[in-house]
Amino acid sequence: MRADAGTPYGLVDQGAIVVQGESIAWVGHQDDLPTELAQRCALQHDAGGRLVTPGLIDCHTHLVYGGDRAYEFELRLNGATYEDIARAGGGIASTVKATRAAGQAGLIAQSLPRLRALMSEGVTTIEIKSGYGLSLDHERKCLRAARELGVNERVDVRTTFLGAHAVPPEFAGRPDDYVDAVVAMLPVLKAEGLVDAVDAFCERIAFTPAQVERVFQAARQAGVAVKLHAEQLSDSGGSQLAASYGALSCDHLEWLGDEGAAAMAKAGTVAVLLPGAFYFLRETRVPPVDLLRQHGVPIAISTDCNPGSSPCTSLLLMLNMACTLFRLTPHEALAGVTRNAAQALGLHDRGVIEAGKRADFVLWDVERPAQLAYVMGANPMHQVIYRGTIR
Repeated sequence: MRADAGTPYGLVDQGAIVVQGESIAWVGHQDDLPTELAQRCALQHDAGGRLVTPGLIDCHTHLVYGGDRAYEFELRLNGATYEDIARAGGGIASTVKATRAAGQAGLIAQSLPRLRALMSEGVTTIEIKSGYGLSLDHERKCLRAARELGVNERVDVRTTFLGAHAVPPEFAGRPDDYVDAVVAMLPVLKAEGLVDAVDAFCERIAFTPAQVERVFQAARQAGVAVKLHAEQLSDSGGSQLAASYGALSCDHLEWLGDEGAAAMAKAGTVAVLLPGAFYFLRETRVPPVDLLRQHGVPIAISTDCNPGSSPCTSLLLMLNMACTLFRLTPHEALAGVTRNAAQALGLHDRGVIEAGKRADFVLWDVERPAQLAYVMGANPMHQVIYRGTIR
């Protein structure tokens, strides 16, 4: 899956991988395996001719939250409007209420089945955002829960502080005051080792570019990389703003324009597309994939696992949706959950099978890579190697 591979997917037929400790020591055709290296291998495993890919990376999730929104889903399908639901205390406010009511142990218990479902499909690295606590204590609780999930399960969890997700009820009508609170939270959470990146929701129903920039300035001062929910419902210029701060990624991007794509390309910012949210919300404007290709912007794919717009725990299904809904090729889709997803998290030690990279890879019961995006509802995962050992 290296970007400079001379063959589709960089596929090596009859390949061999040598692992030393947690890293890949050698990879190539089995006939080219140096004899002295083979003799040093204490254990040898026959993959049985299976396809081997890098470990999958889910680079945009809101996996830790309390409750669910199935009742609202049913109300909408019975004719209730979003306004009706919001007036009744629904929407993100209901998730904030449930998340605040749950203790850290309760959040872990609710989130663990979601995480394990993703892991069962070969996910070895996952990003988990906060954003449903919306106060220092509750954001801290969510980030701690995410960190603990990574400690207890054999998966690498990257945590993102998304305090600027929505305005909480106690700050209703005072979004600038809430941004002040978010800016104050960041150094505290960073000092506690809970923040790998900072995200914000830049949209007419969330925060303005000026408000987001204040969060980004605080992130820069704290030495933390930024990401952005951008151009989901309108072209607000968020992608240009994020690119000016060297953002790791801009996510959603249905309304991305040429200027934003050019800025992202120049900054090396990854476009993270979220077909689950597009499907669940019944959106009609497809992200400008051809524009991203034209500018050479790397494309990643993620579940956006969250209770309101993408209650999805299948990254393999997102491969299929990315191809069918957004017309990505199977090669682009697989790159979107491996090397480009790693880049979207600022990780350079994974996402490809290459000497020196971390030994995270997956054995699949398929004959060719396109089958991973082709199937719907099947899970051909055979075995996961995580940090050099069988998971």
